[in-house]
Amino acid sequence: MQIVSVAAVAENGVIGQGNSLPWHLPHESKRYRERVADDVVALGRHTFELFDDLPGRAQIVLSRTDRDWPQDTAHHASDVDDAIRVAEKLDADVLYVLGGSAIYGLFLDVADRQLLSRVHGEYDGDAHYPDFDADDWELVEETDHDGYTLEDWRRRD
Repeated sequence: MQIVSVAAVAENGVIGQGNSLPWHLPHESKRYRERVADDVVALGRHTFELFDDLPGRAQIVLSRTDRDWPQDTAHHASDVDDAIRVAEKLDADVLYVLGGSAIYGLFLDVADRQLLSRVHGEYDGDAHYPDFDADDWELVEETDHDGYTLEDWRRRD
């Protein structure tokens, strides 16, 4: 199973402000939704609770507290290893990591890829994408879009 972090990240590392994004890029959000639509996603409890329309075919919600959610597609995981086990039980070929900040940080050591929409500009925010050592990663592709550049990072062998 491949583990892929997906995030929209401003030039100063910001990924969020409060309960929202500090920019308005509906075409980026649509592309993001389409990418994960048929796959399993992992996200923190707070991020999970922000969605009215849940991403992915199944959601693995990382939380310190074991709980049930009213959505049949939501599954609890207590840590990264537990999330990977749940994804394997769900027959996931890919596990997309959708945040927030702490969750991205937890998965950074096990991720195979990072798909980062580098939002043009700097924004105020209280959530940041974790720093990563570029020596451990290779930028294999950059695609320019209106308002952001999609970067595809692969872990070096």
